Amino acid sequence: MCGRYVVTKAVTDLLPDLLGGLGGGLPDDYNVAPTALVPVVRQRGGERALREVKWGFLPSWAKDPKQRPQPINARIETVATSGMFTRAFARVRVVVPALGYYEWVVTPTGKQPHYIHAPEAGLAMAGIVSAWADRSRPDDDPERWLLSMAIITRDAHVAPGEVHDRMPACLSPAGYEAWMAEDAEPDDLLALLHRESVAVAHTLEHYEVSRDANSVRNNGPGLIRPLPPAA
Repeated sequence: MCGRYVVTKAVTDLLPDLLGGLGGGLPDDYNVAPTALVPVVRQRGGERALREVKWGFLPSWAKDPKQRPQPINARIETVATSGMFTRAFARVRVVVPALGYYEWVVTPTGKQPHYIHAPEAGLAMAGIVSAWADRSRPDDDPERWLLSMAIITRDAHVAPGEVHDRMPACLSPAGYEAWMAEDAEPDDLLALLHRESVAVAHTLEHYEVSRDANSVRNNGPGLIRPLPPAA
């Protein structure tokens, strides 16, 4: 799965084909957690823009904004057919920029975080967005719409030395346009995402980092520094 990730201003330079020329910039957040507002790239009418959405998917048909579950991940195996995600997959696919993400290994002394990244690039994680309408607000109220997203995940066994059994499905620059195209067919999208995510998976590396990453209260670049070799 992907339950915590990192995004920083540096990602703009690491993903120039995705973020080049987009205004707004990215935050520095070394411990992005579910329910946070996060930047995503959406394409409409051939134009890309950065939008801020909540991480934790609220389907458009939900009766209450606090309805559960609000999944943070959607499995590539079922994202096109699940009642929770099928509408969003067909209509609003986005790219979630990241520097890297965390996964954990259970050890006899506790949960050990690993930081997973591509050494020469940022990560362009595939996501889907839902727009939920608060019908108690007027149509012209800017607070009427709540945008939320889930990151698509896949089997992680395609990645060298995988840490977890699931991983985010990521895109290369060659796949951005087709992934966000408004007239794409579901079967073509799934084939694209399978192909792209396998290719990106083979570029990833990981290393152990401080257990400070275990708490969402901690933040800062120290969270992604490699632990020194054991004595």
